[in-house]
Amino acid sequence: MTPPKGRGGRRAGGRQQRERGAGNTRRSQPTQPKREPQRPVVDVHDPEGVRLQKLLAAAGVGSRRVCEDLIAQGRVEVDGQTVTELGVRIRATQVVHVDGERVQLDESRVYLAFNKPLNVVTSMSDDLGRVDIGDYLGARKERLFHVGRLDADTEGLLLLTNDGDLAHRLQHPRYGVLKTYLAQVPGPLPRDLGKRLREGVELEDGPAAVDSFRVVDSQPGKALVEVVLHEGRKHIVRRLLAEVGHPVISLVRTQVGPIRLGDTKPGKWRALSSAEVAALYKAAGL
Repeated sequence: MTPPKGRGGRRAGGRQQRERGAGNTRRSQPTQPKREPQRPVVDVHDPEGVRLQKLLAAAGVGSRRVCEDLIAQGRVEVDGQTVTELGVRIRATQVVHVDGERVQLDESRVYLAFNKPLNVVTSMSDDLGRVDIGDYLGARKERLFHVGRLDADTEGLLLLTNDGDLAHRLQHPRYGVLKTYLAQVPGPLPRDLGKRLREGVELEDGPAAVDSFRVVDSQPGKALVEVVLHEGRKHIVRRLLAEVGHPVISLVRTQVGPIRLGDTKPGKWRALSSAEVAALYKAAGL
């Protein structure tokens, strides 16, 4: 059968026959797929979106005019893409950074700093009827959860939120978010205690070390020390200090990442400012 003719009267398949001839080692190159253009992360006409400058102003970045200037200057990113056009609309669930710092746009997100008192269990609702965190939150309707835990006999700063991604990163030791504690321990303390704790101590579930250690105050028979670490294992501060011969008498957590307990009274909570939330995101690498 005569092969069908191709364009210009040439027989289709002739090229293939020549390439298959003796001594012809040339191989046809695979066709490269066309690269699809990058889809924009913002949409001027999105009916469900809100103007970027309006969301930024609502988040406390500045006035509407200030936010417009930030956009025009190329200082705003949406999902990693710099936006300079004022008419764009985005959704509050998208990730926005201003000058490299993340801005929380979703008004349904809640971020609280709670000063947990002694003898309060770290639970939103306790089946045994003990006093828990939920007893201090009043009639808040959000489903909040605690970032990490504090023992019933440990007091101090506990972050509460409904932002699961941030909470996970703040707790996971891989992200290196530091927690600061003040512990009262029996004295006197040996001079090399800080060095020993920084180098690491062998515990029953593996070695552990502090990121920093300092003596805040020393009195006859007792001392107040500051312990900073990113470890999250259960009772880690108590176990570390007990292992080096100075069991904890009292323990208070004073800081988580950039958030300080400050003058918040035991049993009270406060909402974090937009600047504090941005600092938490930065500490968690978001």
